[in-house]
Amino acid sequence: MKSIARIFLVLLILLPILSVAFGWYVGPSALQPPRRLLDAADVAAADAEFSHAGARREDFSVSAPDGAALRGWKVRAAHPNGSWVLLFHGQADNRAGVQGQATLLLRAGYGVLMMDARAHGESGGELATYGWKECDDTRAIVDALGAADHPRHIFALGESMGAGIALQSAAADPRIEAVVAEAPFASLREAAYDYAGLRRFPWLGKTIFRPGVWAMIYRSEKETGLPADEISPEKAVAARQFPILLICDADDRTLPCRHSERIYAAATGRKQLWVVPRAFHTAALGSAPEEFRNRVLAFFARAAVSEGKTQ
Repeated sequence: MKSIARIFLVLLILLPILSVAFGWYVGPSALQPPRRLLDAADVAAADAEFSHAGARREDFSVSAPDGAALRGWKVRAAHPNGSWVLLFHGQADNRAGVQGQATLLLRAGYGVLMMDARAHGESGGELATYGWKECDDTRAIVDALGAADHPRHIFALGESMGAGIALQSAAADPRIEAVVAEAPFASLREAAYDYAGLRRFPWLGKTIFRPGVWAMIYRSEKETGLPADEISPEKAVAARQFPILLICDADDRTLPCRHSERIYAAATGRKQLWVVPRAFHTAALGSAPEEFRNRVLAFFARAAVSEGKTQ
């Protein structure tokens, strides 16, 4: 028994120390996710979907305030209703990752902007900052869209990392009237606990491996100036009232439902939370396509009516 107790004590001491070393080592890489480039197959598949929906695609480029080139597509619906939806993809993905959502919206008459986030796809930028610089990127995109197309309404829909960016962008720019966010992170720090807990045991990230999270965030802040504690959709929805539809995938282990629940609790505007049974990370559209379509379209339609009454 004494030997077992000694081993347990050594592990309690050693694991936090090792986690600090690991967190320090991986800190910068968290801001440089693998870049998935858009390939010919992605473009061909997207064009086939657009053609089937009667939509028209054009390349769309915007210069971010820091000079990064942001690239994507502007896609016009066959029968436009005058409103546009900004689509935000997940980490280590590109605009093709929200193709299904784009097709759904185009068939309902919405124009869509499918942009590669900074440091993703064909867009420039060396670091993904999860909302810090991306909010300014979104503002530049909305500026360009407004100047060219004069949208009746502007909404946003995001997946995972993109969901968190969409919520923070709407808090910073009131021209974004409503947001659908599937599997968002509550804050950068809260998401780090999940990753430190091997995406299955967040309590590990908040206890034994917590020093590693501190080390990872500290080094990221020190080397980039990233204000980690300000990267928080949870804080964003408390700062500005706007309608949100949160989608939580019940079997999500990447960003579990507690993230959406925290955002829901903090939100000061009109809010909905849809928990999708048996769905994994960002899988609501594939798991419950009809309900996804009905909920999203009804949400945007109601937001358009509500905004129209306030003008």
